[in-house]
Amino acid sequence: MAATASFDPQSVLKLDGYLEPFIPAIAHRHERFQKWKDTIDRCEGGYEKFTRGFDKMGFNVKESGEVVYREWAPNVTEAHLIGDFNQWNRMSHPLKKNEFGVWEITLPPSAPGVCAIRHDSKVKISMITSTGARIERIPAWIQRVTQDLAFSPAYEGRFWNPPTSERYQFKNSRPPQPRAIRIYEAHVGISTSEHRVGTYKEFTKDTLPRIHALGYNTIQLMAIMEHPYYASFGYQVTSFFAASSRYGTPEELRELVDTAHGMGITVLLDVVHSHACKNVLDGLNAFDGSDHQYFHEGSKGRHELWDSRLFNYGSHEVLRFLLSNLRFYIEEYKFDGFRFDGVTSMMYVHHGMGTGFSGGYPEYFGSGADEEAIVYLMLANDAMHALYPSVITIAEDVSGMPLLCIPVSQGGIGFDYRLSMAIPDMWIKLLKHKTDDEWDMGDIVHTLTDRRYGEKSVAYAESHDQALVGDKTLAFWLMDKEMYTHMSDLTPMTPIIARGLSLHKMIRLLVHSLGGEGYLNFEGNEFGHPEWLDFPREGNNNSFQHARRQWNIVDDQHLRYRYLNNFDAAINHLEEEHKWLSAPQAYVSLKHGGDKMIAYERSGLLFVFNFHPTKSFTDYRVGVDEAGEYHIILTSDEKKFGGFENVSCGGKFTTTSMEWNGRKNWLQIYIPSRTCVVLGK
Repeated sequence: MAATASFDPQSVLKLDGYLEPFIPAIAHRHERFQKWKDTIDRCEGGYEKFTRGFDKMGFNVKESGEVVYREWAPNVTEAHLIGDFNQWNRMSHPLKKNEFGVWEITLPPSAPGVCAIRHDSKVKISMITSTGARIERIPAWIQRVTQDLAFSPAYEGRFWNPPTSERYQFKNSRPPQPRAIRIYEAHVGISTSEHRVGTYKEFTKDTLPRIHALGYNTIQLMAIMEHPYYASFGYQVTSFFAASSRYGTPEELRELVDTAHGMGITVLLDVVHSHACKNVLDGLNAFDGSDHQYFHEGSKGRHELWDSRLFNYGSHEVLRFLLSNLRFYIEEYKFDGFRFDGVTSMMYVHHGMGTGFSGGYPEYFGSGADEEAIVYLMLANDAMHALYPSVITIAEDVSGMPLLCIPVSQGGIGFDYRLSMAIPDMWIKLLKHKTDDEWDMGDIVHTLTDRRYGEKSVAYAESHDQALVGDKTLAFWLMDKEMYTHMSDLTPMTPIIARGLSLHKMIRLLVHSLGGEGYLNFEGNEFGHPEWLDFPREGNNNSFQHARRQWNIVDDQHLRYRYLNNFDAAINHLEEEHKWLSAPQAYVSLKHGGDKMIAYERSGLLFVFNFHPTKSFTDYRVGVDEAGEYHIILTSDEKKFGGFENVSCGGKFTTTSMEWNGRKNWLQIYIPSRTCVVLGK
């Protein structure tokens, strides 16, 4: 069989010999992947045609002004297109059904080159189900939906076909794929300091320059796919091909992405293919009146915890819909890749609920694995990388699934990166449950370096998950209520603020330089944004107080937030210069529990951290492999970073040729309490 011939088990065993007992399971899922790929090649003309479902389905306008509308709805016996264009007449525009359950209608132009459906007018499909019931839905492939909360929380479908003069024309080419990704995770809606929803236009004008100045080379945009409930953070999607209208128009999103490209910034979409909103009137649920069109029927098609529907990844038309959805955002909006949400939920039949992953391999390849969903992820990664070699895909997985970030051709699932989700959990646990002198340097280093060989990870100290209501940002855990009273340079530097600023900087540099092959920061956390994130909802009287970013506090030159912002930028720019994220994993020569010291080398640099709450060390001996003269090129103790200037850049240190901590040479440095330094030659 071709599938087996194309998969070489040795490519897996070279990475991890412990996978040998599970080669049959890995080979089996690869065979299922290959069968789907062969079917797509044979029946659909390969990935190229299959992933362009948006050219056939939904609304397509020809140069003549003719409109062709197609919809997959196998369970209905009648279908009519209705909308403003025909005064919502349920009989005037019937669709015809083909043998695959796809309904179609062609609307001739009202005049040469003029569509019969006016741009931005409302449309729906009215259908009669097999039981005789009339149902009306928003077209599944619709590219714009709007919501008028004064009238109804339900969305309304819009026919988006702006005249050429109003279409955004892309000006910039995509930047090359980054050597290593430094991600700024952002949400357009919260990117204003005002008590309202921010816009694409404002993000382009005000937030992009901040991201660029900080030295991030990648943006990960959250909550773009349309979702009716703002407080869902974008994770209850109803219209998959519609960019959220609460921030503006599709053209304004195109401008945002294009402007980022002009700055050399890669733009990723936070894509939600793990589940869908259960809404019926404006979602995919019961679209054709059945329980099983896009989703599995019964309990298998429902996520109890998320109260949402689960896709049937074994359906030909569902695969067309989801794979085309990915390509649509690359083609139409010029996104450069995706962060796949909820990958753990997808890959296991238990969805990760009530399951702790111990790392035992039977957990990954036994009966708990959802092979159907895993094969979809393999198809998605294989297709996008085949069509767009520079595409970037990131998996949100907490389970530690082996081979997740290995190419499909080598038996993997095909992602480029995985999120190192254990790292932020570790910091929160330390700050909540341990005093500073209880921190175990060995445990910290282990969590930061414990990643699968040959698979790239994105490290982060905190993301949006840690900022959500019910939790707090690292800065707020560190400094809490004193952030309200003592973050001004005009007030004394209290012990709590001094500790908070120091540890915030140290944690971020440690994670950035030791934790992975990519780095992620959530919007605002770079400067220690206070409090938490909470969207307007009934429980908080629909307040925007915590659903915004307080840029004013980092721009105020009297407030200490700017010190953290400056240090974050310095880390990113230093990484760009010395390229540690794309270097081999660091060699850790020191993790001293009593001294609270960590030292390691990566990319020719020597990183030294003193986490001790009270002890400073003079002439502290640190091992280093390469002999020569070293200089301090970054220290958290500089005044511009809110430090005390006990250590400054430029100091020279010459190595002594004697083995120390497993390294060929050593040097001695002064390292104050709660300070980190980076030395380079």
